[in-house]
Amino acid sequence: MSQINRIAGGLIDRQKTLEFHFDGKSYQGHPGDTLASALLANGVRLMGRSFKYHRPRGPLTAGSEEPNAIVALRAGARQEPNARATVAELYDGLTARSQNHIGRLSFDLLAVNDLLSPFFAAGFYYKTFMWPKAFWEKLYEPIIRRAAGLGSLSGQPDPDLYDKGFLHCDLLIIGAGPAGLAAALTAGRSGADVILADEDFVLGGRLNSETYRLDEASGADWARAAVAELASLPNVRLMARTTVLGAFDHGIYGALERVADHLPSPAAGTPRQILWRIYTKRSLLCAGAIERPIAFENNDRPGIMLGSALRSYANRWGAAVGQEVAIFTNNDEGHSTARDLLAKGLRIAAVIDSRTDAPKSTAYEVLAGAVVTNSAGRLGLRSVTVGLPNGQSRRIDCQALGVSGGWNPNVHLTCHQRGRPAWDAGLAAFVPGANLPMGMSVAGAAMGQMSTTAALASGAAAAVACLADLGVSASLPKLPATEDSPLRLTPLFHVPGKGRAWLDQQNDVTVKDVKLAHQEGYISVEHLKRYTTLGMATDQGKTSNIGGLAVMAEMTGKSIPETGTTMFRPPYTPVSIAAFAGRASGVDFRPTRLTPSHHWAAEQGAVFVEVGMWLRAQWFPRAGETTWRQSVDREVLATRKSVGICDVTTLGKIDVQGTDAAEFLNRIYANAFGKLGVGKVRYGLMLREDGIAMDDGTTARLAEDHFVTTTTTANAVGVYRHLEFCRQCLWPDLDVQIISTTEAWAQYSIAGPNARKLLEKIVDPAFDISNAAFPYMGCGEITVCGGLRARLFRISFSGELAFELAVPTRYGDALMRRLVEDGREYDATVYGTEALGVMRIEKGHAAGNELNGTSTALNLGMGGMVSKKKDAIGSTLSEREGLNQPDALRLVGFRPVDPQHNFAAGSHLIGKDAEANAANDQGYLTSVAFSPSLGHSIGLGYLKNGAARTGEILRAVNPVQNAETLVEVVSAHFIDPEGERLRA
Repeated sequence: MSQINRIAGGLIDRQKTLEFHFDGKSYQGHPGDTLASALLANGVRLMGRSFKYHRPRGPLTAGSEEPNAIVALRAGARQEPNARATVAELYDGLTARSQNHIGRLSFDLLAVNDLLSPFFAAGFYYKTFMWPKAFWEKLYEPIIRRAAGLGSLSGQPDPDLYDKGFLHCDLLIIGAGPAGLAAALTAGRSGADVILADEDFVLGGRLNSETYRLDEASGADWARAAVAELASLPNVRLMARTTVLGAFDHGIYGALERVADHLPSPAAGTPRQILWRIYTKRSLLCAGAIERPIAFENNDRPGIMLGSALRSYANRWGAAVGQEVAIFTNNDEGHSTARDLLAKGLRIAAVIDSRTDAPKSTAYEVLAGAVVTNSAGRLGLRSVTVGLPNGQSRRIDCQALGVSGGWNPNVHLTCHQRGRPAWDAGLAAFVPGANLPMGMSVAGAAMGQMSTTAALASGAAAAVACLADLGVSASLPKLPATEDSPLRLTPLFHVPGKGRAWLDQQNDVTVKDVKLAHQEGYISVEHLKRYTTLGMATDQGKTSNIGGLAVMAEMTGKSIPETGTTMFRPPYTPVSIAAFAGRASGVDFRPTRLTPSHHWAAEQGAVFVEVGMWLRAQWFPRAGETTWRQSVDREVLATRKSVGICDVTTLGKIDVQGTDAAEFLNRIYANAFGKLGVGKVRYGLMLREDGIAMDDGTTARLAEDHFVTTTTTANAVGVYRHLEFCRQCLWPDLDVQIISTTEAWAQYSIAGPNARKLLEKIVDPAFDISNAAFPYMGCGEITVCGGLRARLFRISFSGELAFELAVPTRYGDALMRRLVEDGREYDATVYGTEALGVMRIEKGHAAGNELNGTSTALNLGMGGMVSKKKDAIGSTLSEREGLNQPDALRLVGFRPVDPQHNFAAGSHLIGKDAEANAANDQGYLTSVAFSPSLGHSIGLGYLKNGAARTGEILRAVNPVQNAETLVEVVSAHFIDPEGERLRA
């Protein structure tokens, strides 16, 4: 299809032609085009449908504030819904589709909603779907969900990368229009560290869309020269395609850089978008202003757009919306639009100026004191009806109407920390108030300085002031001479009429809707927004809020500032969830920590499992083993028969040092640690302040002032944070220092009857690890493998003779290989977390399943460990009567009455003849495993008064799987209850 509306001029590269598709049809454009400009150049005005009434819509604007031309870009896994055609850069092969319609865009079956509009007025959903009650779930909700939303996701995983980054600067300049460029030149030449960010892919702002000159250069050329100088300065970072989306605490800003959105796909290994966190000493908002429309009956037809957008399409992109154009204005900007379009060879049908003192022109007809009252054209504008000052009407044929109702400074970022904008009667718009985010200044049109001369001067002056606050000397640059016209405006926000005049074009909010909200008592701006959905579309009311407030002010008899305005919140424009997630998706959802033996385990074909942020070996399958149970059973039996090796590095390790270290631990743990001897290890139970068990682990005393505390893997971070809080806030007078050493030491459990024999081949001869010299619960600093420093702890989680050997992490892989090699003599077996879990259940040790945030020391069978001779965190509240009832839950063991039967963790314990319901619930199973040592399933669980019920038969009821098993209450210590093995 030929570019029938492509006109001369613009900043596009006409030497190259790009092919693209929209709704299955092929079109042509040029580098530098946006999707919207290319479609308009090809004669396409209809680009979407409105949300509620499915009315035909075309672009209203030429920027990120666009409410109408919302499309889906690309196809397949890279499909991006709800993209604004006005800012989507054209590239060769781009595929785009319109959204929110059933059937063809030109014949949307859901357009029937427009005929039913009397039933869909503001608040209809609050009134319509209340009755009959039964209809909600089966009828109303499915219909609403089917109709809700605009675009849709592909449903496939996004193949692209997204990243996050951090930047620091002296001055962040937001917006690269005339004010921003003047500020950047001023600050850049001073040597300050400057970041200049702009959402557009060509820096320059309105300079790229206007025809006035700066000295002898065009606006675009002056901007290009300024950008070139800034690019040459090493202290200036230029960030095009970057939207500063929010102003946060302490001078921190969020910014989204669209690195590869203008490409078919990102280059290999590079991100599509980067979410930056920018730390600033000062910031300067130069975000410009947005032109606002004037509402009148049927002002939403394709071809009706802002006058500044018509100028942008013509001057920057060489695209006309139609060959015959009318202008509707209440200020001099409308006449600038008419002159620019006339110079491009377009016919100006008329300039309809609502002011009675409108400027006259010999180049086009001016209808002073007139207003547009209606428009015609089903899928695109054909004509407008003009109300003349004498009360008569006149029809004017045109394919495009430029509407210029004044300008709204972009105050959004100034309000992100609850700052309120102030009303400027001269502009008839809100400008930034006095309460700005820390370190922020505002310049240019964003501050209400509407002429180019004023914007340049205010940008440069603001940069000098910002840098002066930092002690940096900067000089005002020589600025070019350019236009300095005052804004002559007579406010007009809507034209009264009987039909529907549109305020929020995406959400189909009309002047009548605002009047209805007033009639029904929704006068507050917050209520108005929610009752009508004004300003709740993807543009967040950038083109509609002032119009809506003006109508409400008119209805209440108040001024617009008295009526108020809603608060603006981040993000400034929509941001994809993928950008917020960054690389945190899929396997990178959280950082993965690898154990020191991970690479060795992977070589052996280990099956891994996520444990917290660790990747741990779950079991090690061997040839001929077809199920995980076979591997786990082998590992358990081999360990109990001879010796097994397990990587336990993931247990939290905290070094506690200082003259008051013992007293510190004495206050942390419920049991006593003050008199623990050097070279000894003690099991400890840590309570929360409310007396509930927090964590358990062992603490070894390596010296009078040096302890090593271990925690469970899951609670390693939480316990360290708790200890740091206690050290800094509760007892700052204690001489104690702590540091996490979890990653500093590789630690292995060597367990089984031959554990000592294997260790003797590794421990240097100077150290005696015999039972007499190194008894159970002993510890010491030793050397292994010919002088490598190490720590040895004689502790057991399996119930067997066991040691835990720690070496610096860098030697962890080598130590595992050495243990395996030296252990061949004893048929040493490396076992994973499943076998570890089986053996701890066989021994009756509590773990995460039992330390579930509701269990007490009494529940765990450790009530006697809570010392009565000292105070510790949680000790007092653990004595509460409610936590010490005679029938309190106690941890006991369970085995099936029939050894052939299995049962599941989480099963409820019900009396043998009682009904399975909550009233008869006597406890639950916390951990269950098959014991290869005993040949049947075993379990641990909490049972009311369980310690006194040994031998009782109960039912383990699993209502989820509709299963139950008869179980016998037994001791929790299934293997070696006397502890003879671990003391061997």
